[in-house]
Amino acid sequence: MSGEDRLKMGMIIGSVREGRVAPLVANWFAGQAERRDDVALDVIDLAKTRLPDGLRGHFGGEKPEETVGLRPRVEAADAFVVVTPEYNRSFPAALKLMIDSYHREWAAKPVGFVCYGGMSSGLRAVEQLRLVFAELHAVTIRDSVAFQSPWTLFDAEGNWPKDPAGPEGAAKVMLDELVWFGRALREARAARPYGG
Repeated sequence: MSGEDRLKMGMIIGSVREGRVAPLVANWFAGQAERRDDVALDVIDLAKTRLPDGLRGHFGGEKPEETVGLRPRVEAADAFVVVTPEYNRSFPAALKLMIDSYHREWAAKPVGFVCYGGMSSGLRAVEQLRLVFAELHAVTIRDSVAFQSPWTLFDAEGNWPKDPAGPEGAAKVMLDELVWFGRALREARAARPYGG
């Protein structure tokens, strides 16, 4: 598939904690996406992307340089995958700050989730993220990829899960949905700009 036809997918790594598991999970998912010829992945790691300490310039005035600098990447994406842990039944503050720093850039675009955590596998964080993205007029994908206790699933180098069949199948289902919705919504935005 030509580069122009590939879906531009932003993968947002939402954890910034020291000693985080997020890179293991994100690298695994990136490997799944890179096997496909219909996706072009742009990795946005919030631990490496300096955002301001708070939400500034949202209701007028100038936005911080860090927010302005990331904006073209968010705007260019046709779809998103959010890699998030569950912290105390929710998602990380850095991820909320990043999401809230933009508005129309999310509108009429699909969002999928790769989550992880303890007993709930991060799914409680995803449920809250669905509410946040709905408010921003994004379309969340039904199927997600969830890892329970991922620190026990990956080897020391962060390679494939010990039992890859389940997660690989879940990743394929979610990526298929993201590509379908991403293309449909990209065509719709081109034909008639979204007014929400």
